[in-house]
Amino acid sequence: MKKENLYLCMGSACHQLGVYEVLPKLQSMISEYHLEDKIELKGSFCLESCSDGIVMKYKNQVFIKINPENIEQKFQTEILPTINKSKE
Repeated sequence: MKKENLYLCMGSACHQLGVYEVLPKLQSMISEYHLEDKIELKGSFCLESCSDGIVMKYKNQVFIKINPENIEQKFQTEILPTINKSKE
């Protein structure tokens, strides 16, 4: 099965908003939910939604307003369902 890319913005605005605190939490959740064979986490330069907090993109879906405090909730309620839906 081909892995899909999950992009995490690593641009300067997201850097200032704490993307380097989000990254290890995200890596841990990918492992916890056994997604290593399904998605490839990749850093990306600006995803063009800087005013909306840290940004992630999976396929054509953009996830905004991510921060170190809410990444677990966002992953469980928004990102994981999108990943699971695309596997069906």
